Amino acid sequence: MTDARRNTAVTVVGCVVLLAVYALPLYWLLATSFKSLKDVFAGSAAIVFKPTLQAYIDVWNGGFATAAVNSVIIAVSTTVIVLVVAVPTSYGLARLNGAVVTGGLAALIVLQMVPATSTLIPLNRLLAQWGLIGNLYGVAIAIAATNLPFSMLLLRPFFTGVPIAVEEAAASDGASRWQRFVKIVLPITRNGIATVATLTFIGAWGEFLYAITFLSDPGQYPVSALLAQQMSSYGVNWPGLMAVSVLVSVPTVLIYLFGQRLLVGGITMGSVR
Repeated sequence: MTDARRNTAVTVVGCVVLLAVYALPLYWLLATSFKSLKDVFAGSAAIVFKPTLQAYIDVWNGGFATAAVNSVIIAVSTTVIVLVVAVPTSYGLARLNGAVVTGGLAALIVLQMVPATSTLIPLNRLLAQWGLIGNLYGVAIAIAATNLPFSMLLLRPFFTGVPIAVEEAAASDGASRWQRFVKIVLPITRNGIATVATLTFIGAWGEFLYAITFLSDPGQYPVSALLAQQMSSYGVNWPGLMAVSVLVSVPTVLIYLFGQRLLVGGITMGSVR
């Protein structure tokens, strides 16, 4: 066997192994969601079984539609808050220089490393003062607060890459700072903004900790909380757990499939510049 064929064989075997590592858990997830609880614990039904939609029916009747709406409200609100705050702030950090900006960037890096659990008590007190405990928008504010440091750090290089000469030329033509920002800077940095919006939405869609902490009414819980409801002291409802996992993953998978190039390019450009 020549070296070329040997290398090809090794590559093929490696690809097959990697495919199996990633595909088998996905197959197990999908297959379990179409099994009955009896088939889950039957060894003979590991591969061959009678598919059923009962788990999906039970999950839907258990309030999945309401939870999905709650998740959409939280995710969209979080994304809007992050963009409204992070975009102009990142632009300011990109255009200003000095010790204040350096200190601000250092603070953002430190804040990004703060564990979410350590923010529960301060955020709880703050939201209670604002009357937002038990409110979906309160959860969105909490999630946005923890996402802002990363979003600003990711956005700043995009604004830094916009030549100041372009803005100066527009200013010489009579454009105000607001007009330069809206008509010149934002269109140039739209890929970075879209990347931050996508990552924020995906993160808020699957948020669990803040949702169960700041929401007391189970009717307000997002889809991530339905995953925990499939586990109790009596055991785990494996078909229901897998069915919820599949349904929760659908929006994330679709967003990734349609925005894969944007996400990879945006993150790469934001980290390299």
